[in-house]
Amino acid sequence: MEHKKEPLLEIRDLSVSFRMYGRGLEQTDLQAISDLHFTVYPGEIIAVAGSSGSGKSLLSSAVLGILPGNASIRGHMYYKGQELTPERQKALRGTEIALVPQSVSYLDPLMKTGAQADGHKKPRPTEKRKGLFRRFGLPEKTEQLYPFQLSGGMARRILVSTALLTDAELIIADEPTPGMSLGQALEALQMFREMADAGRAVVLITHDIDLAFEFADRVSVFYAGTTVETAPASDFKKGPDALRHPYTKALWKALPQNEFQPLEGFQPYAGDLPRGCLFAPRCPFRTGRCTSNVPPVRRVRGGEVRCYYGS
Repeated sequence: MEHKKEPLLEIRDLSVSFRMYGRGLEQTDLQAISDLHFTVYPGEIIAVAGSSGSGKSLLSSAVLGILPGNASIRGHMYYKGQELTPERQKALRGTEIALVPQSVSYLDPLMKTGAQADGHKKPRPTEKRKGLFRRFGLPEKTEQLYPFQLSGGMARRILVSTALLTDAELIIADEPTPGMSLGQALEALQMFREMADAGRAVVLITHDIDLAFEFADRVSVFYAGTTVETAPASDFKKGPDALRHPYTKALWKALPQNEFQPLEGFQPYAGDLPRGCLFAPRCPFRTGRCTSNVPPVRRVRGGEVRCYYGS
């Protein structure tokens, strides 16, 4: 997919490591994200897929500037063409860039949900919020409830509503649908779709790949803290031959409705990353070149792939 618009968010060569203490005072650096490339355009939903520990949620923390104090970050992040400095991250967080967090513990336990969803806006978007609550099937009394009185699914719907009530041009939704019924999840994703169609953008971090295919424009596949492939969502519907990277093909085959073929081996631990291609130890097509050098990102058939031989 070729884009004529300028990127809303552009990430180049992003690396994130964490200083950890082992035995005694021995210090080690865990490389959680390595040489990550990622781009988001206005008017699109880009889904981020990959196994647990692949760096999906860390990406959102890096963009928003909410990494813990022992994190070290390298690389470049741009929002609307300007570097995302810590000062800009603080100014944009919750205004132009909004987060739907993975944990419902982000809700303030001492504040009623209606007031939380409205935020600090003046005047309060009460009618718009009530409309979102109704669309989500939340009873009218929900606005008067505290978080401890909500079910997990209700809390998720409150978090999504809170982000949608902002004027954010970019929403990062980190696993927004667990705990929702299928109908509620579809409604949430439809709201994101409408937002993107209006010219804004959504980064959808999800394990529910099937739903992502239906609503996303592109899918970016993460593995061991880096992007291995970014492709049009339509390619994932066509089957493995339309995909480019061996890991992406294996991910497709592991889906229950496909061949359900498990991939042997494990994603490498951040403290013991292999040299060269991070997927090489599990790749049936690896050569000596793969185990000695990190493959560059190449454009192939309208997508991007980090592989010497992906085609």
